[in-house]
Amino acid sequence: MKPLPPLAVLTMTLALGACATTVPAARPAAPVPIPLPTAGLQAVMGQDAAALVRAFGQPDADVREGSARKLQFSSAICVLDAYLYPAKDGAEPRATWIDARQRDGSTIDRASCAAALSRRGGGK
Repeated sequence: MKPLPPLAVLTMTLALGACATTVPAARPAAPVPIPLPTAGLQAVMGQDAAALVRAFGQPDADVREGSARKLQFSSAICVLDAYLYPAKDGAEPRATWIDARQRDGSTIDRASCAAALSRRGGGK
């Protein structure tokens, strides 16, 4: 068998290369937000300021900034910040976000903190 001329080898190589498929570089998937659980937070989430005061007693801090309001409640166990924002229809501001922490700043389950605060009986 006679060897192929160099031009034929080059043509065949280019032709085979054109048939190859390239795989596009994989893009990392966008992170999927994981909602924080709200179980045990029914006494807080969606409540207005009056309902929070009924549940936890007088707040230790009441901070207003524009139409937003933060009520802070604390006990010997934890501190809970309830952030209240007005609805678009102008209704009474309601708690739409909750932060909780132990007195030393370390993390604590939000529902556990709410439960501890509800047992404080309006006082410390």
